[in-house]
Amino acid sequence: MSQRGVRRIALLALAGAGALAGVVVVGSDLIIGSSTAAIISDSPKEVMDEAWQIVFRDYLDTTGKYTEDRWKTLRKDVLNKSYGNTKDAYEAIRGMLATLDDPYTRFLDPREFKEMQIDTSGELSGVGIQLSLDKDTKELIVVSPIDGSPASRADVKPKDVITQINGKSTKGMSTEDAVKLIRGPAGSKVSIQLRRNKSQLISVDLIRDRIEIHAVDSRLNDTPDGIKVGYIRLKQFNANATKDMRQAIKELEEKGAQGYVLDLRSNPGGLLMASVEIARQWLDDGVIVSTKTREGLQDIKRASGKALTKAPVVVLVNEGSASASEILSGALQDNNRAILVGQKTFGKGLVQSVRGLSDGSGMTVTIAKYLTPNGRDIHKFGIKPDITAKLSDEDAKNLKFEQLGTRSDPQYKVAETTLSKQISAAATGVIKAKTYNPASSNLPAALGAGEE
Repeated sequence: MSQRGVRRIALLALAGAGALAGVVVVGSDLIIGSSTAAIISDSPKEVMDEAWQIVFRDYLDTTGKYTEDRWKTLRKDVLNKSYGNTKDAYEAIRGMLATLDDPYTRFLDPREFKEMQIDTSGELSGVGIQLSLDKDTKELIVVSPIDGSPASRADVKPKDVITQINGKSTKGMSTEDAVKLIRGPAGSKVSIQLRRNKSQLISVDLIRDRIEIHAVDSRLNDTPDGIKVGYIRLKQFNANATKDMRQAIKELEEKGAQGYVLDLRSNPGGLLMASVEIARQWLDDGVIVSTKTREGLQDIKRASGKALTKAPVVVLVNEGSASASEILSGALQDNNRAILVGQKTFGKGLVQSVRGLSDGSGMTVTIAKYLTPNGRDIHKFGIKPDITAKLSDEDAKNLKFEQLGTRSDPQYKVAETTLSKQISAAATGVIKAKTYNPASSNLPAALGAGEE
């Protein structure tokens, strides 16, 4: 899909780090951890040293800006200075982390840290913009608006660049700073300026509101030749996603679904374990994902023999499918459990750990990158679909929200046709449908993967 051809009605996901204003900062998949230190002091320098120690012990350098010697020298520099108040100390911590040039390793003050914990629980309010910092241009870009949110109703689109917030330029602005400007109480207004298609400037007034988020939408579709297709759209990988997916599969199985279309389009990720647990609902056996730390150790996640269905699956992906979506789609593809239809995924393959600090603040730190069962490095490369299906500019413009997952949705139509052919061929014995085969899981490749 072209830059302009990203679908008019975006599909939502929660990417793990965000704010009560409904701004979700899209980074990488999250592992929620406990505090790394006991409450030892109110001194700002204690918190600074905790943050330093976390990076020193666990950080995976993906930018080439980290060396142990440089990091030790930086510790001496920051701890030898005096800080008049907590705000100054927090800015020093942010400055320290900024030397890593990793937008996903960041400090969160106590308010921001609390809001992140709320966001990953699935609760959200505000304008409903999923926000990311472009890794090349350093501009603030919209990943996608949340369905039914003020941003969605105002026709904010994926790939829009936010150039101003309430008249203030966003040049050089961090995602955290943008969140602070955009958030606010329900019923209040925020004005943003967007740049679309490189040159078109659009001003939008948004009224903040409570946003109800559901992880899964599902229904049973009938094809023209009478095949029953279970359509499941997974919009987010939050704390409720596993439960919602399980319920959707069970209900569709009871209704007689003969196969499934799993829609991960524009789902930019979320909680790492949510993607693993959902993969287990589709896989009986085999590797799901392995993570590589800077020591080269791999934490291999496997299926647990508890798949809820063995019916064939087609997965819909696009350039907005990232992180946890890529873990799930990569696992199903490498295990020959599903056919992927759509466009190459985003390529955001870093894992972050969320750490609490002793004064109630916190940080996220890049600790690993993940690999598919066949050892593919997702970061920057993405997952290529088995069948390419694009959405034209005209289709994206005309597609309505209620048409997603119907035969009026061109990409879904390709997915449904692909699934129908598999089911029909299996029924006639012409070819074997692409149902799950645990013997196809490439465990040796996963165990030996990760060498660069």
